[in-house]
Amino acid sequence: MLCYIVWDFEPDIYSIALFGTTFPIKWYGMLFASAFLVGQFILTSIFHKERMEELQIETLFLYMVIATVVGARLGHYLFYEWELLFSAPKKWLLSMISLPFSGLASHGTLFAIPIALYLYSRGKNRPQFLWLVDRIVIGVALGGAMIRLGNLLNSEIYGTPTDLPWGFVFVRETDHTFLPLIPRHPTQLYEACFCLFLFALTYYLWKQKRHQLPSGTLTGLFMVLLFSFRFLVEFLKTPQEAFENNWPLNMGQWLSIPAIITGVLLLVFIRRAPISSDNNHPVPNTL
Repeated sequence: MLCYIVWDFEPDIYSIALFGTTFPIKWYGMLFASAFLVGQFILTSIFHKERMEELQIETLFLYMVIATVVGARLGHYLFYEWELLFSAPKKWLLSMISLPFSGLASHGTLFAIPIALYLYSRGKNRPQFLWLVDRIVIGVALGGAMIRLGNLLNSEIYGTPTDLPWGFVFVRETDHTFLPLIPRHPTQLYEACFCLFLFALTYYLWKQKRHQLPSGTLTGLFMVLLFSFRFLVEFLKTPQEAFENNWPLNMGQWLSIPAIITGVLLLVFIRRAPISSDNNHPVPNTL
Protein backbone atom coordinates (compact mmCIF):
# COMPACT_ATOMS: atom_id res chain seq x y z
CA MET A 1 0.00 0.00 0.00
CA LEU A 2 1.34 3.41 -0.98
CA CYS A 3 1.84 5.74 1.98
CA TYR A 4 2.53 9.43 1.71
CA ILE A 5 1.62 12.83 3.15
CA VAL A 6 -0.60 15.14 1.12
CA TRP A 7 0.73 18.70 1.57
CA ASP A 8 -1.64 21.47 0.53
CA PHE A 9 -0.74 24.28 2.93
CA GLU A 10 -1.91 27.82 2.15
CA PRO A 11 1.32 29.91 2.09
CA ASP A 12 -0.42 33.29 2.46
CA ILE A 13 -1.63 34.55 5.84
CA TYR A 14 -3.46 37.52 4.32
CA SER A 15 -2.96 40.23 1.72
CA ILE A 16 -2.53 43.99 2.03
CA ALA A 17 -3.72 46.39 -0.68
CA LEU A 18 -1.32 49.32 -0.95
CA PHE A 19 -1.05 51.92 -3.73
CA GLY A 20 -3.15 49.79 -6.02
CA THR A 21 -0.95 46.73 -5.54
CA THR A 22 -1.69 43.67 -3.44
CA PHE A 23 1.12 42.46 -1.20
CA PRO A 24 0.65 38.95 0.23
CA ILE A 25 1.85 38.34 3.78
CA LYS A 26 3.33 34.85 3.77
CA TRP A 27 4.19 32.39 6.48
CA TYR A 28 7.67 32.26 4.95
CA GLY A 29 8.14 35.98 5.55
CA MET A 30 6.91 35.64 9.12
CA LEU A 31 9.34 32.80 9.80
CA PHE A 32 12.16 34.71 8.08
CA ALA A 33 11.57 37.74 10.31
CA SER A 34 11.14 35.52 13.39
CA ALA A 35 14.53 33.94 12.70
CA PHE A 36 16.15 37.35 13.30
CA LEU A 37 14.19 37.92 16.51
CA VAL A 38 15.03 34.48 17.86
CA GLY A 39 18.67 34.97 16.89
CA GLN A 40 18.75 38.31 18.67
CA PHE A 41 17.28 36.72 21.79
CA ILE A 42 19.85 33.92 21.76
CA LEU A 43 22.75 36.29 21.18
CA THR A 44 21.56 38.64 23.93
CA SER A 45 21.38 35.70 26.32
CA ILE A 46 24.90 34.57 25.34
CA PHE A 47 26.37 38.04 25.76
CA HIS A 48 24.64 38.43 29.11
CA LYS A 49 26.11 35.12 30.23
CA GLU A 50 29.58 36.29 29.22
CA ARG A 51 29.09 39.75 30.73
CA MET A 52 29.33 41.41 27.34
CA GLU A 53 26.14 43.49 27.42
CA GLU A 54 28.00 46.58 26.22
CA LEU A 55 28.48 45.16 22.72
CA GLN A 56 25.51 47.11 21.29
CA ILE A 57 23.24 44.22 20.33
CA GLU A 58 20.86 46.53 18.45
CA THR A 59 23.65 47.72 16.15
CA LEU A 60 24.86 44.17 15.58
CA PHE A 61 21.30 43.10 14.83
CA LEU A 62 21.02 45.82 12.18
CA TYR A 63 24.27 44.70 10.56
CA MET A 64 22.97 41.12 10.43
CA VAL A 65 19.58 42.03 8.96
CA ILE A 66 21.05 44.17 6.19
CA ALA A 67 23.78 41.64 5.35
CA THR A 68 21.34 38.71 5.26
CA VAL A 69 18.72 40.37 3.07
CA VAL A 70 21.18 42.04 0.70
CA GLY A 71 23.43 38.98 0.51
CA ALA A 72 20.59 36.50 -0.06
CA ARG A 73 18.93 38.71 -2.66
CA LEU A 74 22.15 39.49 -4.51
CA GLY A 75 23.22 35.85 -4.27
CA HIS A 76 20.02 34.66 -5.95
CA TYR A 77 20.45 37.01 -8.88
CA LEU A 78 24.17 36.35 -9.27
CA PHE A 79 23.97 32.57 -8.95
CA TYR A 80 20.57 31.75 -10.45
CA GLU A 81 19.69 34.73 -12.69
CA TRP A 82 23.14 35.36 -14.16
CA GLU A 83 21.90 34.83 -17.72
CA LEU A 84 19.53 37.78 -17.29
CA LEU A 85 22.45 39.91 -16.05
CA PHE A 86 24.23 39.55 -19.40
CA SER A 87 21.18 39.67 -21.65
CA ALA A 88 19.23 42.48 -19.95
CA PRO A 89 21.23 44.12 -17.13
CA LYS A 90 18.67 46.87 -16.53
CA LYS A 91 15.87 44.34 -16.13
CA TRP A 92 18.15 42.25 -13.91
CA LEU A 93 18.74 45.20 -11.58
CA LEU A 94 15.09 46.25 -11.46
CA SER A 95 13.99 42.68 -10.74
CA MET A 96 16.50 42.36 -7.92
CA ILE A 97 15.32 45.47 -6.07
CA SER A 98 11.60 45.10 -6.78
CA LEU A 99 9.15 44.20 -4.02
CA PRO A 100 7.96 41.73 -2.93
CA PHE A 101 11.15 39.68 -2.92
CA SER A 102 10.62 36.27 -4.51
CA GLY A 103 14.16 34.94 -4.70
CA LEU A 104 16.71 34.48 -1.92
CA ALA A 105 19.86 32.35 -1.94
CA SER A 106 21.38 31.34 1.37
CA HIS A 107 24.83 31.01 -0.19
CA GLY A 108 24.82 34.76 -0.80
CA THR A 109 24.82 35.33 2.95
CA LEU A 110 28.02 33.29 3.19
CA PHE A 111 29.85 36.30 1.79
CA ALA A 112 27.73 39.16 3.10
CA ILE A 113 27.48 38.19 6.78
CA PRO A 114 31.26 37.74 7.40
CA ILE A 115 31.90 41.10 5.74
CA ALA A 116 29.28 42.77 7.94
CA LEU A 117 30.60 41.13 11.11
CA TYR A 118 34.17 42.11 10.24
CA LEU A 119 33.10 45.72 9.80
CA TYR A 120 31.19 45.58 13.07
CA SER A 121 34.15 44.09 14.94
CA ARG A 122 36.35 46.96 13.76
CA GLY A 123 34.41 49.43 15.91
CA LYS A 124 35.58 50.78 19.25
CA ASN A 125 35.37 48.25 22.10
CA ARG A 126 33.96 45.56 19.81
CA PRO A 127 34.75 41.83 20.13
CA GLN A 128 37.32 40.13 17.94
CA PHE A 129 35.99 38.77 14.68
CA LEU A 130 36.26 35.00 15.19
CA TRP A 131 35.02 35.21 18.77
CA LEU A 132 31.95 37.04 17.51
CA VAL A 133 31.25 34.68 14.61
CA ASP A 134 31.49 31.68 16.96
CA ARG A 135 28.48 33.10 18.84
CA ILE A 136 26.60 34.22 15.75
CA VAL A 137 26.54 30.76 14.13
CA ILE A 138 24.52 29.41 17.07
CA GLY A 139 21.62 31.70 16.25
CA VAL A 140 22.13 31.24 12.50
CA ALA A 141 21.67 27.48 12.85
CA LEU A 142 18.31 27.90 14.56
CA GLY A 143 17.30 30.61 12.09
CA GLY A 144 18.16 28.27 9.23
CA ALA A 145 15.72 25.70 10.59
CA MET A 146 12.94 28.29 10.68
CA ILE A 147 13.63 29.45 7.14
CA ARG A 148 13.56 25.89 5.80
CA LEU A 149 10.21 25.39 7.51
CA GLY A 150 9.11 28.48 5.63
CA ASN A 151 10.17 26.79 2.39
CA LEU A 152 8.02 23.81 3.36
CA LEU A 153 5.00 26.06 3.96
CA ASN A 154 5.64 27.60 0.53
CA SER A 155 5.81 24.14 -1.09
CA GLU A 156 9.16 25.07 -2.67
CA ILE A 157 12.67 23.60 -2.92
CA TYR A 158 11.19 20.11 -2.71
CA GLY A 159 12.91 16.85 -3.55
CA THR A 160 12.89 14.17 -6.16
CA PRO A 161 10.24 11.42 -6.28
CA THR A 162 10.38 8.81 -3.53
CA ASP A 163 8.45 5.76 -2.41
CA LEU A 164 9.39 6.24 1.26
CA PRO A 165 6.40 6.46 3.62
CA TRP A 166 7.23 10.03 4.66
CA GLY A 167 7.17 11.34 1.08
CA PHE A 168 5.17 14.54 0.58
CA VAL A 169 2.73 15.12 -2.26
CA PHE A 170 3.09 18.86 -2.84
CA VAL A 171 -0.31 19.74 -4.26
CA ARG A 172 0.73 23.36 -4.84
CA GLU A 173 4.06 22.58 -6.52
CA THR A 174 4.69 24.90 -9.43
CA ASP A 175 5.30 22.21 -12.03
CA HIS A 176 2.23 20.05 -11.36
CA THR A 177 0.70 20.99 -14.72
CA PHE A 178 3.58 19.21 -16.43
CA LEU A 179 4.43 16.47 -13.97
CA PRO A 180 2.11 14.14 -12.04
CA LEU A 181 1.53 14.77 -8.36
CA ILE A 182 3.73 12.12 -6.82
CA PRO A 183 5.40 11.74 -3.41
CA ARG A 184 8.69 13.60 -3.13
CA HIS A 185 11.48 13.89 -0.59
CA PRO A 186 10.62 16.68 1.91
CA THR A 187 14.14 18.08 1.64
CA GLN A 188 13.03 21.22 3.48
CA LEU A 189 12.39 19.06 6.58
CA TYR A 190 15.69 17.24 6.18
CA GLU A 191 17.55 20.55 6.26
CA ALA A 192 15.42 21.98 9.06
CA CYS A 193 16.12 18.95 11.26
CA PHE A 194 19.84 19.11 10.53
CA CYS A 195 19.90 22.81 11.41
CA LEU A 196 18.23 22.00 14.73
CA PHE A 197 20.93 19.39 15.37
CA LEU A 198 23.60 21.94 14.47
CA PHE A 199 22.04 24.48 16.81
CA ALA A 200 22.05 21.97 19.68
CA LEU A 201 25.66 20.98 18.95
CA THR A 202 27.07 24.50 18.71
CA TYR A 203 25.12 25.69 21.75
CA TYR A 204 26.38 22.72 23.78
CA LEU A 205 30.01 23.34 22.73
CA TRP A 206 29.70 27.04 23.55
CA LYS A 207 28.15 26.37 26.94
CA GLN A 208 30.44 23.53 28.03
CA LYS A 209 33.68 24.01 26.07
CA ARG A 210 34.04 27.66 25.14
CA HIS A 211 36.98 28.26 27.50
CA GLN A 212 38.82 25.26 26.05
CA LEU A 213 38.34 25.90 22.33
CA PRO A 214 40.30 28.41 20.26
CA SER A 215 38.27 31.16 18.66
CA GLY A 216 37.02 30.01 15.26
CA THR A 217 36.34 26.41 16.25
CA LEU A 218 32.56 26.71 16.22
CA THR A 219 32.69 28.69 12.98
CA GLY A 220 34.82 26.09 11.20
CA LEU A 221 32.74 23.21 12.51
CA PHE A 222 29.53 24.98 11.51
CA MET A 223 30.73 25.55 7.95
CA VAL A 224 32.02 22.03 7.43
CA LEU A 225 28.93 20.29 8.81
CA LEU A 226 26.27 22.57 7.35
CA PHE A 227 27.63 22.75 3.83
CA SER A 228 28.64 19.08 3.73
CA PHE A 229 25.05 18.21 4.53
CA ARG A 230 23.85 20.79 2.02
CA PHE A 231 26.09 19.21 -0.63
CA LEU A 232 24.65 15.75 0.04
CA VAL A 233 20.98 16.73 0.31
CA GLU A 234 21.17 18.51 -3.04
CA PHE A 235 21.30 15.07 -4.68
CA LEU A 236 17.69 14.63 -3.51
CA LYS A 237 16.44 18.02 -4.76
CA THR A 238 14.81 18.90 -8.04
CA PRO A 239 16.82 21.47 -10.05
CA GLN A 240 15.86 25.03 -9.20
CA GLU A 241 16.80 26.37 -12.64
CA ALA A 242 16.75 24.80 -16.09
CA PHE A 243 20.46 25.46 -16.71
CA GLU A 244 21.32 23.02 -13.91
CA ASN A 245 19.77 20.03 -15.67
CA ASN A 246 22.91 19.13 -17.61
CA TRP A 247 25.42 19.95 -14.86
CA PRO A 248 27.20 17.11 -12.99
CA LEU A 249 26.58 19.08 -9.77
CA ASN A 250 23.93 21.74 -9.23
CA MET A 251 24.60 25.33 -8.26
CA GLY A 252 24.03 24.70 -4.55
CA GLN A 253 26.68 21.98 -4.56
CA TRP A 254 29.26 24.05 -6.44
CA LEU A 255 28.75 26.90 -3.97
CA SER A 256 28.99 24.55 -0.98
CA ILE A 257 32.43 23.23 -1.94
CA PRO A 258 34.40 26.47 -1.21
CA ALA A 259 32.48 26.85 2.06
CA ILE A 260 33.50 23.35 3.14
CA ILE A 261 37.13 23.99 2.16
CA THR A 262 37.13 27.29 4.07
CA GLY A 263 35.77 25.56 7.18
CA VAL A 264 38.38 22.80 6.97
CA LEU A 265 41.23 25.28 6.50
CA LEU A 266 40.01 27.31 9.46
CA LEU A 267 39.92 24.23 11.70
CA VAL A 268 43.40 23.18 10.56
CA PHE A 269 44.76 26.68 11.09
CA ILE A 270 43.48 26.99 14.66
CA ARG A 271 44.13 23.39 15.67
CA ARG A 272 47.63 24.11 16.92
CA ALA A 273 46.86 27.61 18.11
CA PRO A 274 47.24 28.08 21.87
CA ILE A 275 44.13 28.79 23.90
CA SER A 276 44.38 32.53 24.40
CA SER A 277 42.70 34.75 26.92
CA ASP A 278 40.54 36.10 24.10
CA ASN A 279 37.88 33.54 25.01
CA ASN A 280 37.48 35.19 28.37
CA HIS A 281 38.28 38.79 27.37
CA PRO A 282 37.35 39.09 23.68
CA VAL A 283 37.22 42.88 23.54
CA PRO A 284 40.56 44.41 22.46
CA ASN A 285 42.08 47.01 24.74
CA THR A 286 42.96 49.26 21.81
CA LEU A 287 40.88 52.31 20.96
